[in-house]
Amino acid sequence: MPKFIFAYHGGGMPETPEEGEKEMAKWQAWYGQLGNKVVDGGAPVGMSKTVSKDGVAGNGGANPLSGYTVVEAADENAACEMAKGCPLVQNGSGSVEVAPIVEM
Repeated sequence: MPKFIFAYHGGGMPETPEEGEKEMAKWQAWYGQLGNKVVDGGAPVGMSKTVSKDGVAGNGGANPLSGYTVVEAADENAACEMAKGCPLVQNGSGSVEVAPIVEM
C-alpha cells in the first residue's frame, strides 16, 4: 500500500500541562481512528533552518514545519481524507501537507 507523509504546519505549544493533556488526547483519538494505517507516528519538530547557496537562515522558512506522521493509504485522495481528521485542521490552528513517499 502506498505511503504518505503528513507534514504539519501551525499549532503551538500548550501553555499549561492540562492543555497539553487535552491536546495529546485529541491526537491519540485521531491516531486511534487511523489504526494500523499509521506507519510512523512521527513527532513535533523544533524551529528549522533553511540552507541555500546564500547561506543558512534560522527563521523556519516560509511555512515552518511543526511535525510529521507517515501513513499508508489506498491513494492520495484517501490520504487527504485521513488528514482532515487532524486536530490542527479540526481546530483551525494549522494545516497538513499530504505528499506521496516515492519508493526508490
